[in-house]
Amino acid sequence: MTTVELADRVGLSPTAVTERIKRLQRDEIILGYGARLSPEKLGRGFLAFIEITLDKTTPDVFDRFAAAISRVPDVIECHMVAGGFDYLVKVRVANMAAYRQLLGEAILALPGVRETRTYAVMEEIKSSPDLPV
Repeated sequence: MTTVELADRVGLSPTAVTERIKRLQRDEIILGYGARLSPEKLGRGFLAFIEITLDKTTPDVFDRFAAAISRVPDVIECHMVAGGFDYLVKVRVANMAAYRQLLGEAILALPGVRETRTYAVMEEIKSSPDLPV
């Protein structure tokens, strides 16, 4: 929405809204802007989550794994988690065959990977980049 529309919605002047937006950006509360793309229309309709367990949980293994997985383009999210496994990874590819190739050629070849479990998404119920504020 435009600054004028936002100002009208929150009951402030456009100048005040512009200044608040600049402050939110400077304070790194607003991290950026972007377009939401259609995974299906871009040939990335297959969504899966992967639990990854490492063979060792030491700082050097964590660092090597993090550096390597950051370079895998099909990985759209990777989170270190507490619990029964070490990382939860979200991937988007074209189909199951592409996923199988990703798993065999990229994921299992990552440093320190001992075990994986895959959860293929049958239906996306809710997906939003928005944070409740």
